[in-house]
Amino acid sequence: MRILQIIKSITRNRLLQHSLFWAFSFFVLLRIFAYSEEITTVDLIYTFLFHLSIWPAVYLNISWLIPRYFQAGKYLIYVLLLSVGIILSVGFNLAIFNYLSDFLFPGYYFIAYYEFWEIAQFIVAYIVITSLIKLSKSWFKYREIQDKLRQLESEKATAELDALKAQVNPHFLFNSLNNLYSLALDKDERTPGIILRLSEMMRYLLYESNANFVPLEKEIGHLHNYVEMQKLRVGEQVNIHFEVTGEPAGKQVAPLLFLLLVENGFKHGIKGDTEGTFIHVQLQITENQLVFKTENNKGAVDDVEKGQYSGGVGLENLRRRLNLLYPGKHQLVITDGISTFTAVLKIELA
Repeated sequence: MRILQIIKSITRNRLLQHSLFWAFSFFVLLRIFAYSEEITTVDLIYTFLFHLSIWPAVYLNISWLIPRYFQAGKYLIYVLLLSVGIILSVGFNLAIFNYLSDFLFPGYYFIAYYEFWEIAQFIVAYIVITSLIKLSKSWFKYREIQDKLRQLESEKATAELDALKAQVNPHFLFNSLNNLYSLALDKDERTPGIILRLSEMMRYLLYESNANFVPLEKEIGHLHNYVEMQKLRVGEQVNIHFEVTGEPAGKQVAPLLFLLLVENGFKHGIKGDTEGTFIHVQLQITENQLVFKTENNKGAVDDVEKGQYSGGVGLENLRRRLNLLYPGKHQLVITDGISTFTAVLKIELA
């Protein structure tokens, strides 16, 4: 990881990158061209002159040919123009040592020691090496951009999840306080018990449900408190059944996904005459899947909120959270029947 960071820092500094490369190149060719172990002025000048013919071919390739033709997929044009560039560079090398060296460095005698194809091999080698560096630099930039995009997407998803979760808590509290208000007006003796349950649920909402995933056992405990609170509120005339099968230990789940479906059941199912009213809640736990099902009768007084079952804001919130937390690993099926409403949520566990 440290080496990767160093490479990235070098690729960001164009001047440093090129300086290091040509310094290393000069050292290597100097050792190749030197007549003896001791480096002389002639060796230094010869190595410099040889580089003069390499630079045009290299920078023509990396600055113009690769971006304009190779990366655009115009490979035939790229090869043809590169071949022309190599031939011209070889010709420039021969001209340097046969003519230009006498003008630049009078008093020294240089000749082209290498034949045409030998010089071409040098230039081709440099073009291959610098092309690989150029393309690897582009790859590092691409990876960096991809990492930033993933980070931005993650931050956006986290922010959206937080916003969606923030909508759940006030919604739940508002409904609960409305129920308490009605009981308090009637001086109902069940009020203290409901307040106690509500305090336990608020503790969970405030302190334990902030993470993206929580232990399944705690989420079940939260649902149990809610169901028990509703039992205290509506009394024994409503058939309320909450069943959990399977072993929740060691499993994680996103918090507050199930609560909204249970809330919907109590909100829309218990209206008007409570005779024959029922709410059944089932959670089946297997090794790799959770199946959560709620079923309730549809309340008699349902004209004002008709259509709220399958298209309400709460359910839309739930769908968006599921898409963010369990993309491709969940299924929510809503069945809005004539007299009953059923919701089945399946979640694949990691």
